[in-house]
Amino acid sequence: MAMEFRRSSSRISETSGSAIALIVLLFIHGAHSFYLPGVAPQDFEKGDELKVKVNKLTSIKTQLPYSYYSLPFCRPKKIVDSTENLGEVLRGDRIENAPYSFKMREPQMCNILGRVTLDAKTAKAFKEKIDDEYRVNMILDNLPLVVPIERVDQGSPSVVYQLGYHVGLKGQYEGSKEQKFFMHNHLAFTVRYHRDVQTDAARIVGFEVKPYSVKHEYEGEWSEKTRLTTCDPHTKRLVVSSATPQEVEQKKEIIFTYDVDFQESEVKWASRWDAYLLMSDNQIHWFSIVNSLMIVLFLSGMVAMIMLRTLYRDISRYNELETQEEAQEETGWKLVHGDVFRLPTNSDLLCVYVGTGVQCLGMVLVTMIFAMLGFLSPSNRGGLMTAMLLLWVFMGLFAGYASSRLYKMFKGTEWKRIAFRTAFLFPAVVSAIFFVLNALIWGQKSSGAVPFGTMFALIFLWFGISVPLVFVGGYIGFKKPAVDDPVKTNKIPRQIPEQAWYMNPVFSILIGGILPFGAVFIELFFILTSIWLNQFYYIFGFLFLVFVILIVTCAEITVVLCYFQLCSEDYLWWWRSYLTSGSSALYLFLYATFYFFTKLQITKLVSAMLYFGYMLIASYAFFVLTGTIGFYACLWFTRLIYSSVKID
Repeated sequence: MAMEFRRSSSRISETSGSAIALIVLLFIHGAHSFYLPGVAPQDFEKGDELKVKVNKLTSIKTQLPYSYYSLPFCRPKKIVDSTENLGEVLRGDRIENAPYSFKMREPQMCNILGRVTLDAKTAKAFKEKIDDEYRVNMILDNLPLVVPIERVDQGSPSVVYQLGYHVGLKGQYEGSKEQKFFMHNHLAFTVRYHRDVQTDAARIVGFEVKPYSVKHEYEGEWSEKTRLTTCDPHTKRLVVSSATPQEVEQKKEIIFTYDVDFQESEVKWASRWDAYLLMSDNQIHWFSIVNSLMIVLFLSGMVAMIMLRTLYRDISRYNELETQEEAQEETGWKLVHGDVFRLPTNSDLLCVYVGTGVQCLGMVLVTMIFAMLGFLSPSNRGGLMTAMLLLWVFMGLFAGYASSRLYKMFKGTEWKRIAFRTAFLFPAVVSAIFFVLNALIWGQKSSGAVPFGTMFALIFLWFGISVPLVFVGGYIGFKKPAVDDPVKTNKIPRQIPEQAWYMNPVFSILIGGILPFGAVFIELFFILTSIWLNQFYYIFGFLFLVFVILIVTCAEITVVLCYFQLCSEDYLWWWRSYLTSGSSALYLFLYATFYFFTKLQITKLVSAMLYFGYMLIASYAFFVLTGTIGFYACLWFTRLIYSSVKID
């Protein structure tokens, strides 16, 4: 029976964000990547057995992964779990053996995998996964399974790859309006290999599939020796289309079959990931870089004008004053020299946030450097998350050091209290959100729920390693001599004059966050796409440049606004310097909200809560990161200008 398929959606360029491949661009160019393979190549002789493994079922509509065997697919005699690293477990990867039997360079046609008769429960389970557009993920020789899709790009045909194949599809028979569900029950695999001419050994360089929905038929009663009439290697009858699809309904019989074809390829093993990571939008990334550089140049010009003209002139004039009467006539930033280093309100909390920001900065910086050097291979699933967690733990040493140094500058004496708050404040907030989200995932019976053993490992990393390192860093930092202020602080606080409307703290803080966010928002789009639409993001050369530009932008905008604030005789700059660049996190969260409603098709409440929960954690981390950068820039700036002024 002829039919027309009306797919609910077609996303051409989806590839695996679950691996989140970490690759550096050679010479910072998007088209030529460099990475260390991460694993040794494996040579296969003709006839060698190839072990196919299944991974989780994924959907960009629900963001909830499930294990492959949560659906009633054909199973091997014994299911064996592969060992996953910390990052894989946190991402919901569940790698298990598959019933498929491959022999190297030995094609197979119409292999019968098994037969399943659906009952009401299993039919409902399949329909739910098809409706939510779940994909089946598999692995062969550490390469993920992809579906090649041809598309015309700028007039020339090209092939893009989407990770995994859909469990099934929704459609309607011709002349009918009733929505039906169809199962992809026939898989035509293609294994690409690169052969060594001298040894005749081969290495796998590609793993592709074309799924079909076929209502298989056979004669007589079903047995192990049954031959299908719809797919028979003896009569050379192959599945080449889904003209008679397999419907998913109660009491329907589904027969699972597969073909395996082997094709020799010129692609070498070291370059086998290039096809997965190919991106055609490098011009957009370059536009992002140029856009960000324009912002930096504008701010650099303002800072240069302040430093070279205004400050130089002001300092010269101020130092040449001969009488106290002339000094009293001066206005602006020089008048608040006796209050500019007065202790801020909630100084302990500021120390804690600055230390946490140093911890975030160190983690991000070292992760990017490792990524650029190619140490984190795309074949190392979960490598990014594992590296970031471990780096966060060990950067606790610098967090404790930075917070206690600032605390001692504020004339504090109880460094252990600051170290304790530094070790617990930020992780406690993140953990609380994470536990709530994990409970929601667990309630959905998703493989993304973190098991008890992994939860214990995370708690051990926090309490067993991170907390002691924070205290060690705090002890070392507090033993250092205190940093003296360049000018003395008056005993009586100076009254702050009434400020112009544009110098209102809330207004200036919100204005200050726009430019740092503007420097990164284009790259932010690609990062969100890789995370939530399951696409690879590997251009860490671009990302590192954008990150450097972000640091410079945060520092410069904070210095400029701090100078204007001091010129208005407002000396309460400590917290405002932190919040000025830190407010960019607010714009990040607002953009994430905009992205949710314009790019994603999430309809379930739990999935929406997961999205906003994780983006809240990301925005919070971005706040402490950018806020700390702005704070240190402003601290350096104020110490510099007031140490240059002669004050009796």
